[in-house]
Amino acid sequence: MVRPASGPRLEAVRRRELARSYEDGGEHYDRIRPGYPAEAVRWLFAGSRTTGLGPAADGEPLQVADIGAGTGKYTRSLTEAGYQATAVDPSADMLRQLQQMLPGVPVRVGTAEDTGLPTASMDAATVAQAWHWCDPLAASTELARVLRPGGILGLIWNQLDVSVPWVHRYSRIIHAGDVLRPGFRPVVGPEFVPDDSHVTRWSQQMTPEDLMELAKSRSYYLSAAEPVRDKVMANLTWYLFEHLGYQPEEPLELPYLTLSWRMVPTGASGL
Repeated sequence: MVRPASGPRLEAVRRRELARSYEDGGEHYDRIRPGYPAEAVRWLFAGSRTTGLGPAADGEPLQVADIGAGTGKYTRSLTEAGYQATAVDPSADMLRQLQQMLPGVPVRVGTAEDTGLPTASMDAATVAQAWHWCDPLAASTELARVLRPGGILGLIWNQLDVSVPWVHRYSRIIHAGDVLRPGFRPVVGPEFVPDDSHVTRWSQQMTPEDLMELAKSRSYYLSAAEPVRDKVMANLTWYLFEHLGYQPEEPLELPYLTLSWRMVPTGASGL
């Protein structure tokens, strides 16, 4: 008899199921999901106590593997900061969207656990809004292989600023599962240790309609049955237009936090 998955195995199976919900719908994701503030990228590379990586070394742009790049939200911030990015993602649909916006960025279908990148080919690896879909131990081993000596690993999350009461209730309605608990620290393999962390506070201008579309881009909605989706949309319609009193197309500011962790090779941390 085959026993049902349980414990960590069940968690891994569920993680893969939810991650597959993003394999299509790249255009919608790119249009409605937030980007990343330049401050967060500057901090990740310029602030390291142990590496001091800057936008360029010896006149050549630093090579950065953006893992789980999706449609290129974080990749754009990397290229705007002067880095040479290579985008890796399991979804060919997402990467097609990325190539339309960033035609000069090399892309590769792959995962954090199996990037397909050459050994010691990258100065840094970034994983924005995707580490929770990865096997952290296998991914750490793979990314340590890809990095050159002195390279860094950046783990980044955008999350709604739920310290704002109306945003907290909105996050509950849409089942925003990536709102991290206070004191959260990403799990990494023995190849890396934390160097430092940083929080960037910022906001994105949206409309009530945008907030409803944002809900449709979440894994909870994408993997839900139609009755559940209808309930989420009905609850949002009541909350945004009746309870909060927003008018159609009325601009509003949606507050975000960008949480960044810089990981360095074991033995290199200044902590």
